[in-house]
Amino acid sequence: MLTAFARAFKTPDLRKKLLFTLGIIVVYRVGTHVPIPGVDYRNVQTCIDNAQANQGLFGLVNMFSGGALLQITIFALGIMPYITASIILQLLTVVIPRLEALKKEGQAGTAKITQYTRYLTIALAILQGTGLVATARSGALFQGCPVASQIVPDQSIFVTITMVITMTAGTAAVMWLGELITDRGIGNGMSILMFISIAATFPSALWAIKEQGSLAGGWIEFGTVIAVGLVMVGLVVFVEQAQRRIPVQYAKRMIGRRSYGGTSTYIPLKVNQAGVIPVIFASSLLYIPALIAQFAGGTSGWKTWIEQHFVKGDHPYYIATYFLLIVFFAFFYVAISFNPEEVADNMKKYGGFIPGIRAGRPTAEYLSYVLNRITWPGSLYLGLIALVPTMALVGFGANQNFPFGGTSILIIVGVGLETVKQIESQLQQRNYEGFLR
Repeated sequence: MLTAFARAFKTPDLRKKLLFTLGIIVVYRVGTHVPIPGVDYRNVQTCIDNAQANQGLFGLVNMFSGGALLQITIFALGIMPYITASIILQLLTVVIPRLEALKKEGQAGTAKITQYTRYLTIALAILQGTGLVATARSGALFQGCPVASQIVPDQSIFVTITMVITMTAGTAAVMWLGELITDRGIGNGMSILMFISIAATFPSALWAIKEQGSLAGGWIEFGTVIAVGLVMVGLVVFVEQAQRRIPVQYAKRMIGRRSYGGTSTYIPLKVNQAGVIPVIFASSLLYIPALIAQFAGGTSGWKTWIEQHFVKGDHPYYIATYFLLIVFFAFFYVAISFNPEEVADNMKKYGGFIPGIRAGRPTAEYLSYVLNRITWPGSLYLGLIALVPTMALVGFGANQNFPFGGTSILIIVGVGLETVKQIESQLQQRNYEGFLR
């Protein structure tokens, strides 16, 4: 692998792409440490140093922003508005015929959908920025911090609007940086920035586990977490690469004196067809009751019940609900992202068929049957991986954003594999051996 890295940097055009990507990453990480105007940076750091700072409601979003959210910097919202907008557009494509027609138009339709995603990203950034500023002003961003209500000293309307505009502009800049990586760098830019955001929180989270440990100065807990992380990475790589290959045969056709078709190929159906989307959906949905309880006044019975069962995350009700939501969203997302009837119609149109299965409706039924069979282990795998932070919460007293949690490991491994495959393909085009042999 080290030889492959050396060959990648020796290739001039590939070296330029890698260095350009690294440069954009440096710019992104610098932006995550530049505070927005109107924020008392000393009070923010005081609250972040608080032991409970990373166990609040905004921990997941903070992880996706590389720790910029709780520091209230210009890139505080990070890549989350774009992720949310992309998921919403993907769901609406199934519901709105106009978007579905654009998706089928090829490159022009995809460009139009991308433009809609950008507009929706800005709208969501304004909404989320307003919510973050309101939360910071009220002191609810850092619960238990004595100076939480003094994070924004000047609460005038002008300062509030300036803060929202700055964070929205930061989100637009992050989106632009991601697209620059996609066009001129290596890999998918948005995925790379998400990868960097999550990986940036690993050292501090691991060191916090060592500091909180009691066995051999915390090194026993630290080593155990590293060992568990390596096992999880291996498991995730194994499952993410697993796929069911359905053979497809194309019949020969004579056009004039030439013969076309007669080739054999396959349809790769991944075990985890939905990726990390079900985990994000389930986490976001479970944050809604806690968000409502946080902003609700008084000490009513329903608020107390939610705070006891759905805030910290180690209660059996929370665990069971989280697991069932992940399984449900895995089936839901696979159902809307893979259309067996459309695949069967395309195969029939080009003379393709699955050996032993008639073309048309029987092929669609067979694909649907196989997809449901492999989605069950994929959804259960996602649910078990996502419960690792909860087990760490109970076993080590870690926070809910445990460094080797389900969401972070799935994203890091998935993005890492895709990026390595892209570098490998470019190396093989130049007659070099790739990373994956």
